[in-house]
Amino acid sequence: MPGQKFGIGGGIALVIGNFSGLLDLIALPVWIGGLVERFHFAPQEAGAMVTLFLFGVVTASAVVAPRFDRLNKRALASGGFLIAAIAFFAATRQTSFIPLVILHGIAGVSVGTALSMVHGTIGRAENPHRYFALAGIVLGFCAVVLLAVIPQLLIAFGGQALFQVFSLVMIVAAVTCLFLFPNVEGAPEHDRQPFSRATWFTIFGVSLMTFNQAMVFSFVEVIGKSRGFAPESVLGVLIALGIVNFCIPYPLAALLQSRISAARVTQIGPAVQATLAIVVTSATAFWFWAPAAAVFVSLQLFTHNFAFGRLAKLDPSGRAVAGTPAMIMVGATFGPIVGGALGQNLGYAALGVAAVVVAGLSILFFTKASTSDTPLVPSLQV
Repeated sequence: MPGQKFGIGGGIALVIGNFSGLLDLIALPVWIGGLVERFHFAPQEAGAMVTLFLFGVVTASAVVAPRFDRLNKRALASGGFLIAAIAFFAATRQTSFIPLVILHGIAGVSVGTALSMVHGTIGRAENPHRYFALAGIVLGFCAVVLLAVIPQLLIAFGGQALFQVFSLVMIVAAVTCLFLFPNVEGAPEHDRQPFSRATWFTIFGVSLMTFNQAMVFSFVEVIGKSRGFAPESVLGVLIALGIVNFCIPYPLAALLQSRISAARVTQIGPAVQATLAIVVTSATAFWFWAPAAAVFVSLQLFTHNFAFGRLAKLDPSGRAVAGTPAMIMVGATFGPIVGGALGQNLGYAALGVAAVVVAGLSILFFTKASTSDTPLVPSLQV
């Protein structure tokens, strides 16, 4: 099944949809910070709200992704973002825990549905790898802008500004998808094969890498301060991390697409990630710790770009890449919990040890993916 050309309008819709759907990953620090500082929720309560949102994304993506090629992509993308916009707008009128928890759950399910349509459609593009890289570049730029703007809005207008921004972003995505979302041809029935072993192993490998990233990165600031580094120095590393994420991984992935093997990148990526995790969780010298922390996330982004392109080739129907939100968010959902438990009970160096174990499993799955291409679970064809 050949890839499709979407044109400028379709590309704009997909890029905006990707940015809006991954807004939580961009705004996670200010999101939780705003709930704690502006709404005066306990950290556990704030974390529970965001976790429920992420769980909603994972659940929705896991449900709709296997059915991607049979669904109305434009309707679900625009409708999902619209419902999320309404939920976030309703959140601007609430200050109590229970109503906000419910609205977070609704928004998560809606965003997960819409984002699966976006990622599945990107997977049906003529060059999914490059499309995903372009979407990532825009995401990185918007991340830098939002992380600079949202804290100022919170200071000027209070905690409600957080949800107002979220609602506005979702409205823009809904309108854009309604009018510009590209039409995608349904997969012929004979092309709609059960996922191969290679597809499933790649999915498992990506999910483990995102788990590793979330487990370690969630505590980068805490680890830096616990090592005695100056708060302003740690903040500088986080700013540098945002700039690195914008400037390096996605442009580099697009540039190297035809120069290096996607299978090889996915095998090497987890090993480098584990090495950086050891440095981030164990180094006591700032000059050694800072560079590793600054590039830690970008390594995951670079590797995932190649994994996305590989999944798009392994499953031309778009169903596998439609599950990208679930692969990403499952790490963001469970990584911080595991990292917190390990850090609190065994010390933060334990996170590095755990990262090595998880990376070993990820490498195993990616390696098996490069040597497997037969159906694993035929009954999962839906």
